[in-house]
Amino acid sequence: MGQFELYFQLGINHILDIGGLDHILFVVVLCSLYPPGDWKKIIFLVTAFTIGHSVTLALATHNLINVNAPLIEFLIPLTIAITAISNLLNPQIKNGLQLNYLFAFFFGLIHGLGFSNYLKALLGNEVSILNPLFAFNIGLEAGQLIIVASFLIFSSLPLIWFKVKQRDWTIVISSSVLGMSLMMMIDTKFW
Repeated sequence: MGQFELYFQLGINHILDIGGLDHILFVVVLCSLYPPGDWKKIIFLVTAFTIGHSVTLALATHNLINVNAPLIEFLIPLTIAITAISNLLNPQIKNGLQLNYLFAFFFGLIHGLGFSNYLKALLGNEVSILNPLFAFNIGLEAGQLIIVASFLIFSSLPLIWFKVKQRDWTIVISSSVLGMSLMMMIDTKFW
């Protein structure tokens, strides 16, 4: 297996790993506002997350920023909870720039820090980390697109077949994700 394939696979595994449920929950709660027909908006949304994730991952890997790992492990589920609460307070899409796009990018910055120590250890022997970082982030994006496709297929059952209103579906998904993120926050006591 070549270097690109290795880091690409690592990126996919990072996002799809059930042990790292935080990324899956974040992508799902970001997408929960949108009906399956808005898949282009959703792809833009998760790409904003990948960009934010990539920025801090690169900065931390280059030792330009240092992270307090226990604090980051607490902040990650906090970002999920904030996004879910925002969805609950405003479960409908309005015209203009959506708050979720800002959440995707800025909270992606925090999520990128969560994996930086591990990736930094893997890249320690690499002469150039640009290609491995690129491959990892392409894998991350591919993994997110798998989650998005799965969620949209899953969402079509209640939304299209059973005529559940998008607003109600957003509330159900966001409430569920909020509950899980609160449990994750309790489990990651950093203080």
